[in-house]
Amino acid sequence: MVYPVRLYNIKGKRLLSSNYKYYVVDLGLRNILQTNNPISDLGHKLENVVYFELLRRGGEVFAGQTDNGEVDFVVMKPNGERAYYQVAYTANDEKTLKRELSSLKKIRDSYPKYLLTTDFETSNIEGIQRLNVIDWLLEVNN
Repeated sequence: MVYPVRLYNIKGKRLLSSNYKYYVVDLGLRNILQTNNPISDLGHKLENVVYFELLRRGGEVFAGQTDNGEVDFVVMKPNGERAYYQVAYTANDEKTLKRELSSLKKIRDSYPKYLLTTDFETSNIEGIQRLNVIDWLLEVNN
């Protein structure tokens, strides 16, 4: 019912053994246990959905940690490829967009980086693909 996700130190390229994030299989159960309000905490609920989709698409999924920030997901594919994902319910205002992009911008490798939101805007911001999460979930070639 609950999936623990290990933290991956992006700069040091190693797993951290002491910290975990947790995602629940049933968001309805999470609603009941926490607030019983289906529209509260939509960003974390969306992050939960993205986590399970990343698992379905294959590879190992970790929560990423930088020197002074966090990346929601680091996906390690069996072929050695990796990708970074940041998830936000919305990033329409400049302050939120800057905050969501900041951790991804600090990663200095050439692997793909994505910001997934419910916003309709899609763009490439300094090599980071900003995508609508619904379009991403419905991709044919996933």
